[in-house]
Amino acid sequence: MEGKKKLRLFDSVLLSVTVVLVSESVAPAAAVGPSQFFWWLLLLICFFLPYGLISAELGTAYNDEGGIYDYVKRAFGPRNGGRVAWYYWINYPLWMGSLAVLVPMTITQISGHEFGSASSIIISLAFVWLVTVISFFKISDSKWILNLAAVFKVFIMVSLGVIGIYIAFTQGVANTFTTKTMLPSLDITSLSFISVIIFNFLGFEVVTSMAGEMDNPQKDIPKALIIGGILIAVFYLLAAFGVGAAIPFDQLTTDSGLLDSFSILLGGDATWFVTIIGLMFLFTLAANLISWAYGINYVAMYASENSSLPKVFKWKSEKTDMPVGAPLMNGIVSTVLVLSVPIMTHYGLEDIFWSFFALNLVTLLASYIFMFPAFLKLRKIDPDRERPYKVKGTGFKLKLITYVPLTLLVVSVVFTVVPLNLSEEEIMFKLPLLIGTIISVIAGELIVNHSLKQKHREKEIGDHAHIAKQS
Repeated sequence: MEGKKKLRLFDSVLLSVTVVLVSESVAPAAAVGPSQFFWWLLLLICFFLPYGLISAELGTAYNDEGGIYDYVKRAFGPRNGGRVAWYYWINYPLWMGSLAVLVPMTITQISGHEFGSASSIIISLAFVWLVTVISFFKISDSKWILNLAAVFKVFIMVSLGVIGIYIAFTQGVANTFTTKTMLPSLDITSLSFISVIIFNFLGFEVVTSMAGEMDNPQKDIPKALIIGGILIAVFYLLAAFGVGAAIPFDQLTTDSGLLDSFSILLGGDATWFVTIIGLMFLFTLAANLISWAYGINYVAMYASENSSLPKVFKWKSEKTDMPVGAPLMNGIVSTVLVLSVPIMTHYGLEDIFWSFFALNLVTLLASYIFMFPAFLKLRKIDPDRERPYKVKGTGFKLKLITYVPLTLLVVSVVFTVVPLNLSEEEIMFKLPLLIGTIISVIAGELIVNHSLKQKHREKEIGDHAHIAKQS
């Protein structure tokens, strides 16, 4: 229809900023130290650009609701597709659990009121089920939440960066920023946080799924990728510098670093401003989950409809046609995580946010590992497919943009979960994460295998019934 409203380039750039920019991961990324600036630049060029180009081609050529599951299933079959759907889905309730335990901590920071264990759990559960209920409805019903969150995110990042720069010029900074310190030290602790920076770039495939509503996706998608990627990197780097100006990197905590930085930079004379930032930050936590829920839940539902995940994931509302089973499972798993917090604290796992958040990013990164080789495979087995946007190049160039980000993904996951230097601190830090990763992988294999066997049994029963009817 000619009068149909189309997405402009500006809309596409704003959407990419809304989905990809996540303020809660600023502190974990800043924990890398001054060398984070080197890693941001390297990963922007070697990971984000090829990832964005590949997402653009796959998202516009295979625009079914299955998303990343559909790409891998077409390329490598339903079992590998099921693995991807499992990793892609399980990351979400883990992420929701990590943000849920962050909520009472943030409220304490901005109000000064300490919560007991029971009240913290109640607040966390209220957050989980608020997000879960909102995700039952169409994304268009929550559009104002996402737009407002985009404004809040940019305001938080830019404010932290500008204040940090001002303090740096007038009072000095808490860390030393020199060419030497900003070069990578390649120590195990720093490399363990590289996966957080990669996590901060993920989500661009959400933008490419809107290609049908763009005036000229062939031109607008690459432009949105480049402009959005540069803006996102600038916002992250501004915020990272603000954190670095306020807190020595060796004293930075992954759960409270953002608000701590504002408090230190502004001193005790601007508590009202820190309170406003804290309230904005809380709003963005919910908005981040809401913006991803649509894609995550549809992938899980689509995988279930194709018998790669249990049947509960294909439950949907007859009225709205929206997934019901997936968001319900999100809420249940996140609730279990929140209720496990006192047990984890009892056994000395004080940084609950990082424990959940790290497992979330490992499972999410694992799902994208399959996507890159699927890109090459689909080029080979489905060459005649119409591709509204197509990555230019053949042979070596395509292999380069496939295997470089794939290698970075694999290496970052290994450094995040495997205690490589075998020090006591490293083992205590990573062992719970490694165990959680192994449990997630085993659970995924069992669940996908059960779903595929169930499909096979149902097919056999159907075939027997058909033969009996004919005879």
